[in-house]
Amino acid sequence: MKHLRICYLVILSLLISSSIYAEDTKIDSDNTKFNIYSGLFDFSDNGKRSTLIGFQHQNTDLNRDTFLGNLSPITGFMFTADSAAYLYTGVQAQYSLGALNITPSFTPGLYSQGNGKDLGHLLEFKSEVQITLNILQNSQLGFSYNHLSNASLGEKNPGANSYMFNFLKTF
Repeated sequence: MKHLRICYLVILSLLISSSIYAEDTKIDSDNTKFNIYSGLFDFSDNGKRSTLIGFQHQNTDLNRDTFLGNLSPITGFMFTADSAAYLYTGVQAQYSLGALNITPSFTPGLYSQGNGKDLGHLLEFKSEVQITLNILQNSQLGFSYNHLSNASLGEKNPGANSYMFNFLKTF
């Protein structure tokens, strides 16, 4: 029952944040960015290490310039070879230094253990930093590192550290 309430809260926050970002915003279908990534889930735990693959979406029309930089909502999912899965939505900032981009993000989400590592709770938080390089017009290659944690919401909080190689394409 506790997990069901958390699911409802996450879904409600997604709906509210989507309506806030979409309000008074002109949507242009040419400003959608997709990030396809693959790497190693929980590389620092020899017993539960697993390959992962993921997909992330960003609509650049929803970007906002703030005192923290250019912020944008993101949504995505990843799953591992051990059938663990993570569905998330959150916010990222982007800082460009010429052709180099540094993108930190924070995304709460829902984690399913599958046959993978028990992270201690359904609700997990992903903190990530991604470094990409503009390679062609509308394309980037990069590397990212993230940490999943339940912020001690569960009885245990082992966390998971992962790294990924990324390909980003703007349509």
